[in-house]
Amino acid sequence: MAKTFTLSETLTISAVFSAVSSWYGFMIGRENARRELGAIIDKLRNSASRANQPPPERQ
Repeated sequence: MAKTFTLSETLTISAVFSAVSSWYGFMIGRENARRELGAIIDKLRNSASRANQPPPERQ
């Protein structure tokens, strides 16, 4: 005999699944944003350090 779920059980299961899926999606998005911002910050730091260096002397 197959197990049947009541309406409240179905709603509870779907709510838990939705919450877990949302949490994982948020964490993955957050990690991607952190990587992207890290790359932008490194790029800005490198360009700023090049701007602060004196120009090479011409001979």
